[in-house]
Amino acid sequence: MASQAPDVTQVVAPDGTVDGEVELSAEDARNVYRLQVLARTFDEKAVSLHRQGRIGTYAPLKGQEAAQVGAAYALSTDDYCFPTYRDHAMYLTRGHSMRDVLLHLLGAGNYVDREDPDGLRTFTPTIPIATQLPHAVGVGMAADYDGDDAAALASFGDGATSEGDFHEAMNFAGVFDAPVVFFCQNNQYAISVPRERQTASATIAQKADAYGFDGMRIDGNDVFAVYRAVTEALERARRGEPVLIEAVTYRQGAHTTTDDPSKYREEAEVEEWVEKDPIERTREFLEAEHGWTDEDEAALREDCEARVAEAVEAAEAHDGFDTDAMFDHVYADEHPRHPDQRETVPDDPQVER
Repeated sequence: MASQAPDVTQVVAPDGTVDGEVELSAEDARNVYRLQVLARTFDEKAVSLHRQGRIGTYAPLKGQEAAQVGAAYALSTDDYCFPTYRDHAMYLTRGHSMRDVLLHLLGAGNYVDREDPDGLRTFTPTIPIATQLPHAVGVGMAADYDGDDAAALASFGDGATSEGDFHEAMNFAGVFDAPVVFFCQNNQYAISVPRERQTASATIAQKADAYGFDGMRIDGNDVFAVYRAVTEALERARRGEPVLIEAVTYRQGAHTTTDDPSKYREEAEVEEWVEKDPIERTREFLEAEHGWTDEDEAALREDCEARVAEAVEAAEAHDGFDTDAMFDHVYADEHPRHPDQRETVPDDPQVER
């Protein structure tokens, strides 16, 4: 029987009261709130776009805004970031445009500019579970060998801890002192499988002990706790001390837009977590500590709606879709079956929408 899980570390309580040291300035606190609201506005629109058949399968992030924004906000421009398919807020925080995120969802390929060596070091989203973790360790080790004062942050969900890639990456990081932060967004479910069916460990954070480095367990709905923990972990990683962070949060929506979460969890559970909503918590803090007003809120919501609408319009106006691109990176050379397969694909991908 697993031992009782320890309490998570937080800085701002669910009611917005300060429970620790806030290491963000007033302006930065407003920025992480704006980014969370922008991410949710984008998220709600993306779900709607999928329901209308205007984008492909989408993985909602509602409820995980603080974890994603707080972690990405802590990164320097020199640090590497390895997000997952749900980490849309990380891309927005790292400076990628919503238009490009939407183009990816429209099938236009990955939206990270590989030709820009001076750009943000953010890798393309990974769909296979945990495969980005060994990549992050390898990049971190390469940076260390090159004398690059940078760390890699690898983001993943609780379900990824059941994959071999997770354990292999952790082992390599521990043995070779790789400058890597493993950032687990424990949103309680790997599709329909609850966390307690993933592991008998009391926490995910304690798994770091087996690989010779430290684990931290934080409140993933507290953007200030996330920022502080990731900032500290990145500093340690740059010194050759990998760190595992378990950010305890909750996926309020479906796993993807093809999922029905009512089949495997109770509505009462969802409502309990909605009471801990990360965006409401940050707003309560801003109102109490930095004079955030209803007028500020209304202006922010209007701006976010306008920015999302503009991004949708720009993405849907894109006419550079190339159906042949889906064949370009499957094999090193042209496969004998590709010519016949190309014949089955319409010249205009918009036709089948």
